[in-house]
Amino acid sequence: MTLEHVAIWTNNLEALKEYYMKYFGAVSNNKYTNSKNHFESYFLSFSSGARLEIMSMPNIPGNQNDTIEKQHQGIIHLAFGVDTLEEVEAKAKQLQKDGYRILRGPRKTGDGYYEFETLDPDNNRLEVTAKYPE
Repeated sequence: MTLEHVAIWTNNLEALKEYYMKYFGAVSNNKYTNSKNHFESYFLSFSSGARLEIMSMPNIPGNQNDTIEKQHQGIIHLAFGVDTLEEVEAKAKQLQKDGYRILRGPRKTGDGYYEFETLDPDNNRLEVTAKYPE
């Protein structure tokens, strides 16, 4: 069994699509629009086969979870895996250079990974991680 996709509501559909395409190599389908309820979405596909659905529709309330200072139960982050520690470092530098906040890291974790934490344009928490060589 595989995890088919994860979905995110956004008010910044085009900006979020461009972010994941630019920084994480996503490939987008054509925008789906349901004019009856003003719903719009993209499916973003990654080389691993994973997909992210980003969706927009008027009157969806803002997220009450604080992904930066105080986390709460529920889905809290997406993790993107790379092959090497150098790729983790390079991605952190690229995002920071382009004005995105690095919350923690890059750092070695207690469970054998090298990672950093950041935020996408909607403040969704992301990790970029590689298995630490033993």
